Amino acid sequence: MILKELAEVVLSNKNIRSATYKNYTGALNRNIYPKYGQQPVEHINKFELVRTLSVLPPQTAYQTLMALRSVFNSAMEQGLVGENLLTGVKSPKISVSIGKFMTWDYMKDQHFGPYDTQIRFLALHGLRWSEAMALTEGDIKDDFVYIDKSIHGATKSITSNRRVPYLGHFKPLPKSRHALSRQLSKHDVNIHSLRKTYAYILKRNGIHVTTAQKLMGHASPNVTLKIYTAVLQEELLEAGDILRSNLKL
Repeated sequence: MILKELAEVVLSNKNIRSATYKNYTGALNRNIYPKYGQQPVEHINKFELVRTLSVLPPQTAYQTLMALRSVFNSAMEQGLVGENLLTGVKSPKISVSIGKFMTWDYMKDQHFGPYDTQIRFLALHGLRWSEAMALTEGDIKDDFVYIDKSIHGATKSITSNRRVPYLGHFKPLPKSRHALSRQLSKHDVNIHSLRKTYAYILKRNGIHVTTAQKLMGHASPNVTLKIYTAVLQEELLEAGDILRSNLKL
């Protein structure tokens, strides 16, 4: 069986979100099929395949490798192939850009127009847009927000199913994210910046990074740690004040 045929059969029968399916097939179409799509699986050279992945940008290589792993793992489980070509292949290191975000101290003194409440809710709970869009009042109970679905159906991953302390400000979101984006652009941030705001709130309030990982729904603590290690100018000034006080300088 040729690789493209195998991948199409396996992916079309996998229980994955439509967005994930689209991302996987797109990565394979762009980066794998032009060279290997028509090759019989048993004739594909592992060394050449790894070399093909190695010249891709890290983020692209990572997504393409995830797609291939999904194909070969399922193919092995179904007995469609006798060897997993991806065994032992390490994931590329990817850099997570911290990007800009607002601190809560800054947000407290701002007004975000007609969607002020929704913007504050996102900053105080760290939901992804797709998760927040699927949220109802029934998902808020016992002082927690229960996150177990998105507008795509399932959440992004198993680790995305979580509960976070409810801090108020819930109000249904508009159908389009553009209205919120316009308000946030005035502050030089975007909707995803609000998740970074939430992570920074957790950090500033002494929440351990492993707890923050669960609250954020991150699959890897490395992603959370990238945000936790972001240091703002005010923290440097505070560090100086603390040292001078403790050392009595």
